[in-house]
Amino acid sequence: MKDYKVTCSEPISIGAIDNRGYMITSYIEGRDAEEEIPKYSNQEQYSIGVEAAKELKKMHQYPAPGNKSSWYSRKVKKHKNYMEAYLKCGIKVKNDQKIINFIEENIHLMKDRPNLFQHDDFTLGNIIVKNKEFAGVIDFGRYDWGDPIHEFLKIGIFSREVSIPFSIGQIRGYFNNKDPDENFWRLYSLYLAMCVFSTVIWTLKAIPDSLNDMLDKVDMFLDDHDYFDKLKPKWYICRLDFS
Repeated sequence: MKDYKVTCSEPISIGAIDNRGYMITSYIEGRDAEEEIPKYSNQEQYSIGVEAAKELKKMHQYPAPGNKSSWYSRKVKKHKNYMEAYLKCGIKVKNDQKIINFIEENIHLMKDRPNLFQHDDFTLGNIIVKNKEFAGVIDFGRYDWGDPIHEFLKIGIFSREVSIPFSIGQIRGYFNNKDPDENFWRLYSLYLAMCVFSTVIWTLKAIPDSLNDMLDKVDMFLDDHDYFDKLKPKWYICRLDFS
């Protein structure tokens, strides 16, 4: 990431002690954007989103290793596993069949999508701000390879709940301060729809006590899209002009 001029921590050392991995990086001065950004004006929040998008685009220049299988094959396999687990788990999401139908109608769109570096946890909680400006991005521990549009689903789940201006800025900033086309929104919606079922299963396994909170987030983004009758979320359609 430093080679691609990403504004992030400087890597210092990486290794293992007693079979436990560690990584030492430099420190980025500033504060957690998730805590700080609600204190800022709408324009300031939007501008930080635009700057964050520029860093995301730098990350997406890095191609996957040649031996990495296609994004489509890996994502479809994961989705099938999550669906099998969901149908057995006993938790029922409202209108789940409608969501499943939407996925089946659009899953082919993942074919031939780029296979590039993904931060895979690009949220306000992993962004540092200082003096009301973007200061850097942290926490690359969940990195993956695949479609860069998949990065944006964290907006629908997490960032839009904290700052809609930031969320709009990240999207428009990525596309040179323009609104993305329908292909973006259809893929974005597809990944959110798939995330409904992976969220249920991941939460049950990893943090079962937080299931109700996570289901509330799922309900939020399903309502944003009217269970995917709408590709663009309501919060984006009804936006103020921050640019």
